[in-house]
Amino acid sequence: MSEKTVAAISTAQGEGGIGVIRISGDDALEIADRIFKNVNGRKITEMKGYTAAFGKICNNGEEIDEAVALVFRAPNSYTGEDVVELSCHGGVFITKQVLRAVLSAGAVPAQAGEFTKRAFLNGKIDLTEAEAVIDIISAKSTSAARAALFAKEGVLRKKINSVKDDLLSLAAHLSAWADYPEEDIAEVTDDMIFDTCNKAITALEKLLSNYDSGQAVKQGIDTVIAGKPNVGKSTLMNLLSGCERSIVTDIPGTTRDIVEDTVVVGDVILRLSDTAGLRETDDTVEKIGVDRARKRLEECGLLLAVFDNSRELDSEDIELLKSAKNVPAVAIINKTDLKQKLDINYISNIISNIVYIAAKSGEGHEELVKAVEKIAGTENLNPSEGILSNERQRLAVSNALSSIKEARDALSLGMTFDAVTVSLEDAISQLLELTGEKASDEIIDRVFHNFCVGK
Repeated sequence: MSEKTVAAISTAQGEGGIGVIRISGDDALEIADRIFKNVNGRKITEMKGYTAAFGKICNNGEEIDEAVALVFRAPNSYTGEDVVELSCHGGVFITKQVLRAVLSAGAVPAQAGEFTKRAFLNGKIDLTEAEAVIDIISAKSTSAARAALFAKEGVLRKKINSVKDDLLSLAAHLSAWADYPEEDIAEVTDDMIFDTCNKAITALEKLLSNYDSGQAVKQGIDTVIAGKPNVGKSTLMNLLSGCERSIVTDIPGTTRDIVEDTVVVGDVILRLSDTAGLRETDDTVEKIGVDRARKRLEECGLLLAVFDNSRELDSEDIELLKSAKNVPAVAIINKTDLKQKLDINYISNIISNIVYIAAKSGEGHEELVKAVEKIAGTENLNPSEGILSNERQRLAVSNALSSIKEARDALSLGMTFDAVTVSLEDAISQLLELTGEKASDEIIDRVFHNFCVGK
């Protein structure tokens, strides 16, 4: 248990129906009693867990607001400690006044992520579940929210624990068999080691293979819409955005700079950039936009290359196709409602993913969604199977995988079981760090550093 009782505003800073001030720690109930006056006269310290009371918030005898006090008793609370949540009227001034009263009554300000950190330290959640909390808060799509919720419910932890437990059993068997030869302990065979290592390798490789797809769901992909002037880039941008973010005219060179937006396409978040049309121009301002577009093309994670079905390929189209060789790309053949003059065979030799659309009417939108999901690798992604959330988790799994492969290779080379055990223990250590069972204070602090205060 932590020595100090902490408090913070747990709702967003702004006007709203209610504001919640959370108090957690050994003295949470006593501190709440000093400022909360129940309408029926009953003290909060006399209330059972999972019960609520209506009353007044007072500070130095002055009434601040009406409030509802919700009581959670240890260990059956989010943090595992005694917790009181005071729900007052929403608003920056009122919530700050109530928090000030709580702090005056003996609590100290909570640090960023401290409530979730206490939940972790008190064994309520592991480190992967703690990281899932911030992913739930920051989710920008249904798929991202689902992936985070499955992680919060322990799907990733269970998968990691399954691998870890198998390795622990094998390492313990190896140690016991080597240290106590006179005891009646079953002999460890090469097949036993190979089977356990191969099973663990398969599980961890699958987690790693889904990492980039999971990031596409969670963080999104830097996506560039590019093409020569007046092919329909801005119309496509507005179609995907659901609003008129880009100016749409028949005048070439209308888009002078990069217009950006974040949209959800199927299960993928796209951080869209509508770039200036790629062409040679004497217009100084437009030229700056074209140069920026070319630079963005080199750095993007996905290129939506737009071509006009009613116009023949020209040098600007060819330049765009050359750029498409270096990045994941979808060729979008726009204006399919007009007579075809475009050499699509030439395009298909360079970009295999081709979608036909009429951006003005929205025709072909579903096909574009499928193409984006295919490139992002999310079409068969199942969050319920467990997804690595961040680079910390990916690195731990990658290191564990390398150590398991080292153990298997050591056995294949005829090395002693001691060498195999050392590699297995390294892998176990990495997995324990992933879940937080054997994580340093530095790692734990880094995990909670990006949390908001109040969570």
